Amino acid sequence: MSGRLSELAAEFGMVERALGDPAALADAQAYTRLTRRHRELLPLITLLREREGLEADLAGAQELLTDPDMRELAQSEVAAASARLAEIDAELEVLLLPTDPDDGKNVILELRAGAGGAEAGLFVMDLLRLYTRYGEGAGLKLNVLEASESDLGGASKVVAEISGDFAFRAFKWERGVHRVQRVPATESQGRIHTSTVTVAVLPEAEQGEVQLDLSEVRIDVFRSQGAGGQGVNTTDSAVRAVYRAGTPDEIMVVCQDGRSQIKNREKALVVLASRLAERERAAREAHEARERASQVGSGERSEKIRTYNYPQNRVTDHRLEGDHKNYPLDSVMAGALAPVVAALARDERERQLLAAAGEAQDGAA
Repeated sequence: MSGRLSELAAEFGMVERALGDPAALADAQAYTRLTRRHRELLPLITLLREREGLEADLAGAQELLTDPDMRELAQSEVAAASARLAEIDAELEVLLLPTDPDDGKNVILELRAGAGGAEAGLFVMDLLRLYTRYGEGAGLKLNVLEASESDLGGASKVVAEISGDFAFRAFKWERGVHRVQRVPATESQGRIHTSTVTVAVLPEAEQGEVQLDLSEVRIDVFRSQGAGGQGVNTTDSAVRAVYRAGTPDEIMVVCQDGRSQIKNREKALVVLASRLAERERAAREAHEARERASQVGSGERSEKIRTYNYPQNRVTDHRLEGDHKNYPLDSVMAGALAPVVAALARDERERQLLAAAGEAQDGAA
């Protein structure tokens, strides 16, 4: 571990020097990468510096153990420093676990109504409000790019951009099928219905990450629909970008969130590139899954990740176990999603630590 920590400390020093160079500001993309890496490394470096200070304190306290007048105080300081050093080493072990390279990116969030008809569409909007509140609490901004709204106040589909520090890390656990159990507003008999909403969370593609051939993209402009003011509804500001139209590879993106056709076009291309990147990632993972299944069999879980049970005021995350899987629904729907995300992140770290320990044992054998 010490060798890896030394490498990261040296990298942090290089990043700080690069950020202090006025030339770094000339390349916005490079500067963004540097600031992101600085934020990623800072918690680890802070612990390392605390560790160095504690080691010096521990050495000084151990020297005082031979002094009869100072022995009791020195023993207390040795015990406290040793305990904190053990805690720091455990925290550093977690920080050294592999991280998702997409964690620092912005997010393209897609919500789609599944089973349940109009009720599923209403829950799409409920989830959108939940994510907006959760994002605000995390210092993130959610901006709706496309919404196919219904007369009842729901939506069959919503596409939004979430921007801010480590947006993908905050939202990546939301990918999958969300199930809601409640009495719909349109239900006259008081019967509980079960509906579903699918949530896709795509890391926003950065410039140069995906090679998008614009000759394969058809750009259409049209008049924006829905609320947004006179300017939005009387100018052809909305943009539709269609990749490889009429082929099995077709991807369509609509962006009509602003009055500027140019900005809508730029955002539509960003969303399109993000979907292409996600398609490539999914293809790689599917290939790896097939290879793995041919060797060890399938171990996939149900695609349902979470249930929102209104009669029992309970949210259950099916990826968790025991006391950590249930949360009060009213709090979660008000935006208090952070405890669920923290539990999922903790569960992943524990599995990574177990895997690392198993690899270490295999290596020793």
